[in-house]
Amino acid sequence: MEPLGTVTLFLGVCLSCLLLLAVVRSRTQGKGRLPPGPTPLPLVGNILQLKTSFLSKALQQLSEKYGPVFTVYFGGDPVVVLHGYDAIKEALTDRGDEFAPRGPLPLLDKINKGKGIIFSNGERWKVLRRFALTTLRNFGMGKKSIEERIQEEARYLLEKLQDTKGKPFDPTFLLSCAASNIICSIVFGTRFDYHDERFLDLLNRNTDNFRIISSPWGQLSNIFPTLMDFIPGPHHRLSTNKQKLKEFVLEASKQNKDTLDPNAPRDFLDCFLLKMEQEKKNSASEFNTENMLTSVADLFSAGTETTSTTIRYGLLILQKYPEVEEKVHEEIDRVVGRARAPCIADRGQMPYTDAVIHEIQRFISLVPLSVPHSVAKDTPFRQYVIPKGTTIIPVLTSALYDSKEFPNPTEFDPQHFLNKDGTFRKSDYFVPFSAGKRICAGEGLARMELFLFLTTILQHFKLNPLKDPKDIDLSPLMSSTGNFPRPYQLSILPR
Repeated sequence: MEPLGTVTLFLGVCLSCLLLLAVVRSRTQGKGRLPPGPTPLPLVGNILQLKTSFLSKALQQLSEKYGPVFTVYFGGDPVVVLHGYDAIKEALTDRGDEFAPRGPLPLLDKINKGKGIIFSNGERWKVLRRFALTTLRNFGMGKKSIEERIQEEARYLLEKLQDTKGKPFDPTFLLSCAASNIICSIVFGTRFDYHDERFLDLLNRNTDNFRIISSPWGQLSNIFPTLMDFIPGPHHRLSTNKQKLKEFVLEASKQNKDTLDPNAPRDFLDCFLLKMEQEKKNSASEFNTENMLTSVADLFSAGTETTSTTIRYGLLILQKYPEVEEKVHEEIDRVVGRARAPCIADRGQMPYTDAVIHEIQRFISLVPLSVPHSVAKDTPFRQYVIPKGTTIIPVLTSALYDSKEFPNPTEFDPQHFLNKDGTFRKSDYFVPFSAGKRICAGEGLARMELFLFLTTILQHFKLNPLKDPKDIDLSPLMSSTGNFPRPYQLSILPR
């Protein structure tokens, strides 16, 4: 190519880039004044600074330069990041209505289409969330009846753990079955055998989806959704996996409908079917088949993976810190003993165990970036104006790892949740379930499960790591939408 042609091509590329950058800027100028942030590149935004495998760390580094409220670009779209407890509280709690809308997550939006509980907005979200909370409470969430279900499932789990007979095993499968059976008992009115092939297939697909969403493939699909539609990869399994779950829910709903007693609903599905019947003449009703399928899939997915992953990560941590495990053993023996099952009433007498569980949740920061929020209108925030529709990312890890609230936050230390006299210490910075209007609907259920499952396991077994505790790596396998522990095996010995 002749020199003049080369120069012309170069200038053309530069001009194109400047025009594209102007387009990106024009999308927000005039409608609001966004917080500062790194200058985005045309089309790709700030992808070079975001390091999609460990997104929360990248955002922490940017906050050190740009402050607690800053803007990054996912492709051509601006995203306002809230970093630090004060900014998160101000937005999600103090101004909860303004920041309540769910932000876009293209990879999942293609599947959910704004239906269900987690990814819906407006009146649909309000109606379905209110219905879900009421129904979950009616079926025992936070009550004695659900406590008894968890205790019963813990006995099934103990049997399976005893069957390992001290041999190495991967706890992922058993913990997923146990946690899932609790939400299944509420949603479907039944538990499933740990060898039920269809149940196991759903659990495998559910785990696969969470890993895909948190992988670089998932992050790139959220940043460049149109482009990634044409690129082969594991992100395409997400739709198939979710469809299998919906097919399972649809089949269960048909069985429920055939045996439905309006005077004695047995589970969440029954209640939804009854609501659909009551509002069948209302064309604007949110109680329809698609919202039913998506809502049940939301409850199943979130109620299974989050709790089981937290327990699995917790068992890995306790292997690294045997002295912590031993103190939990001592407290269990002193308060509960060996003759009966632990119960929720014991928690108030077990401050150290309670602190350990809180510290596990704080340390792993399971959902480091929460699920995206957005603003429904141009919203003044601090000295900025966030334009309508802008995605908001609250970095929950920034509150959970606040060094003023939790000294040496990168270290696992149950003392973070203990007063000097050994009593349990509450903290407003403890936000693993997010905060405000969109706080996890199943928080109460998850807290009960974590306490009862972990104390039951440690009441009966001593963890036996397969390597020197100091060599156990607690860093997550990946860290973006979720933090997942590295795969491991352990053996357990009867106490």
